[in-house]
Amino acid sequence: MKLGTRPDTFYTEEATRTVISDVPSDLTIRINNIIYLLHKYPLLPKCGLIQRLYSETDDSSNVTLNLDDIPGGDEAFELCAKFCYGITINLSAHNYVSAFCAAKFLRMTEAVENGNFVMKLEAFFSSCILQGWKDPIVTLHNTERVYEWSENLGIVRRCIESIVDKILTPPTKVTWSYTYTRPGYEKKRHQSVPKDWWTEDISFLEIDIFRCIVAAIKSTNILQPRLIGEALHVYACRWLPDETRSNEGSASTSQVEESSGRKRKILETIVSLIPADHKGSVSIKFLLKLLSIANFLTVSPVTKAELLRLSGLQLEEAVLSDLLLPDPNNQTSNDIDLVKAVLESFLRQWKRQKPEDESMSLRSICKVGKLIDSYLQVIAKDVNMPVQKVASLAETLPGIARPNHDDLYMAINIFLKEHPDLSKTNKKQLCRVLDCQKLSPEVRAHAVRNERLPLRTVVQVLFLEQEIGNSIANKKQISPEQLSKPKSSADDKSHKGKRSSAPVATRIHEIRQVTKPEMEKGIRQNRDEGASGVQLSSREKALVRRIYEKSQS
Repeated sequence: MKLGTRPDTFYTEEATRTVISDVPSDLTIRINNIIYLLHKYPLLPKCGLIQRLYSETDDSSNVTLNLDDIPGGDEAFELCAKFCYGITINLSAHNYVSAFCAAKFLRMTEAVENGNFVMKLEAFFSSCILQGWKDPIVTLHNTERVYEWSENLGIVRRCIESIVDKILTPPTKVTWSYTYTRPGYEKKRHQSVPKDWWTEDISFLEIDIFRCIVAAIKSTNILQPRLIGEALHVYACRWLPDETRSNEGSASTSQVEESSGRKRKILETIVSLIPADHKGSVSIKFLLKLLSIANFLTVSPVTKAELLRLSGLQLEEAVLSDLLLPDPNNQTSNDIDLVKAVLESFLRQWKRQKPEDESMSLRSICKVGKLIDSYLQVIAKDVNMPVQKVASLAETLPGIARPNHDDLYMAINIFLKEHPDLSKTNKKQLCRVLDCQKLSPEVRAHAVRNERLPLRTVVQVLFLEQEIGNSIANKKQISPEQLSKPKSSADDKSHKGKRSSAPVATRIHEIRQVTKPEMEKGIRQNRDEGASGVQLSSREKALVRRIYEKSQS
């Protein structure tokens, strides 16, 4: 919008701003380090404040006034001065805020003169800025320098109301221009307006204004929660990009603290705006990313607890790549502590819930169990990953979450391969959670020949194989007629006498490499503790002793 018709005659000379005129300057305005040499005749009739200050001075020939506290500074004052001189000025959403606040400060109202600057600015604000989509956003962006003035004058409130009103407009009625740069999206190919068309433009706003807009949208209950979540995701991507991998080594301590404080506020605000009562309003990937950033920024315990709750609630929706987040103390490792904390949160909520369909609850925890075992296989390749953390995460899952231990065995085998110097104690700790009875035949066959496994685990698998072999052999020896007859004690003794130790004997050469202390320790542990729930018969125990004696001969 253009006001005035005269050409711009303001110029600068030795840090002084003046205007070309045949009349000598009789009014000096000081604004910080800038001096304006102006005239009383165009300014006094339109500026109530200057009228009052002028009337309070003793020297009427050449008056000097200090306006250091004018909102918007010298640039805003110059717009007002040019209006008084009738010089052409171009008003837009970029300079409206400072001009309006300065005009209010100078009291350029209708009470001073009809058709004054404040009235024209208000008309421009209502008829132009508030009618568009991007102009209210640009206006809000320019309120940061004079936010208190902008808020008191109602600029912030009216812009937010205008933005919210347009966001709630059905997409079919959206006719204004908007920014939408999602990968793969081309406006020419899409005739319809996307439902989240508004999220990118408002992501440029300062966090307090963004919070007000989102809170106002949520209060209407008109938009779907996932659209609110998408707006939060877009904002976080703009203001918290790759925070866990940022490098602020060149910045000073005060700059780093200021930046971290601002980002901490952004993250805590975003978490507070997540529609907590609507599962799935944001993705599990986004929640885990926020949780990872929260660990770097050391956010409040309340924020972290809420992120853990939300992440645990949606953990079953995660894929392996979602869990691969960097450790805050070691960028080259994955944050296993974060994954364990989320898993514990999931288990607490899983135990409390009472689903109508128990099979759905079982599917949920089994899905999470498979996800965690896949994650263990990845972190097992990290040579710097402590065995205690791996074992602790593996043991956090309840038994019901693992109907099959093949994936767990694979993770253990990878870890043992990548950590060849692991002590026997640590190997035992790692294999403690493994249940040989839940291994498939193929994996058991591999385990028997796996030299990396501790002796105790190999013996457990051997005896399990023997039991299964004996069970199958006994079934084959019983005829259909015998199945229909009650089994006598004599028959039972006869079958026991026919049990073969061949499956175990064929693996004697694999056990002979074990040293005497290891074998004694393995026998003693199996005798005292039992092996993964497999109860050994006296015959099987004697067989282990014979294997040991043969290995020493």
